[in-house]
Amino acid sequence: MKGPALLSVEGVAVDLPTPRGNLRAVDHVDLSIGAGRTLGIVGESGCGKTMLSRAILQLLPKKAKLSGRVMFDGQDLVCLDRERLRKLRGRSLAVVFQDPMTSLNPVLTIGTQLIETLQEHLELDGVAAKMRSVELLAAVGIPAPEQRLMQYPHQLSGGMRQRVAIAIALSCEPKLLIADEPTTALDVTIQAQILDLLAREQRRRHMAMIIITHDLGVVAGRTDEVAVMYAGRVVERAPTPDLFKKMRMPYTEALLAAIPKIDAKPHTPLPAISGRPPDPTRPLKGCSFSPRCKYAWAQCQVEKPPLEDADSPGHQYACFRPLNTEAIAPA
Repeated sequence: MKGPALLSVEGVAVDLPTPRGNLRAVDHVDLSIGAGRTLGIVGESGCGKTMLSRAILQLLPKKAKLSGRVMFDGQDLVCLDRERLRKLRGRSLAVVFQDPMTSLNPVLTIGTQLIETLQEHLELDGVAAKMRSVELLAAVGIPAPEQRLMQYPHQLSGGMRQRVAIAIALSCEPKLLIADEPTTALDVTIQAQILDLLAREQRRRHMAMIIITHDLGVVAGRTDEVAVMYAGRVVERAPTPDLFKKMRMPYTEALLAAIPKIDAKPHTPLPAISGRPPDPTRPLKGCSFSPRCKYAWAQCQVEKPPLEDADSPGHQYACFRPLNTEAIAPA
């Protein structure tokens, strides 16, 4: 990453108590992102992506135990009190959740939710806040924005609700936007529109952005860097072009293979990753992906591979038998 980091996640781990024992949701993750840059965090459901974002936002469950540092714009968020965090969230640090039907208040109009945000963080009066709300709705592609201010979330389609959630997140010109699965449950054409909208606003505002997704296809061409997570750990991290050009982790290869191909014949079965993700309350001694990996050998069962540097700058991977190297040769 060039220049100083706007956000730096240093050794962050999140533990959750469960009836079956301690659950390590995030396992000592290190990440950083600079101003105006876009980072993609990719992985299957349950790999720790959302819990990592909640650790950044300091919105973890009450019984969660957090260790490590989250440095944002020169401040350690872990050490801030609730009032300072409340003022920071929304103003400098914003989030778009994956389900706008639950993130938007169903009993308040769209206008009320936008205007309250502007009045709280920017201290605008009612008239100025309403004018700014209309401008924001128009900016995210919502037609007849004046009428939409008087409507409730259930009166809008899924795509429109997500655009409203993005408008609220962008309302205070944040320095960092976290988009957690922003296109979940939307059809393909609406997905593309939402992703294009986020990319356009990110460039226009020179805002840092983290896109969290399970789909490598979403981050291709839309991010500067990609971090691939599995079982709570970052297992591969690289500049986006380098990752797709020469990925090293077998898990990254499997995620890419699971994306539908536009030139595939009708009814072609999608390659699936065999097996299931590991039980986070029963951590494996070796590599967490080894039971599902077709390249695994004896060392993978007993040792946990550390993140190592690849031959290209900024590319790291955690694998004893990385792809595109001699180490993958048959044993």
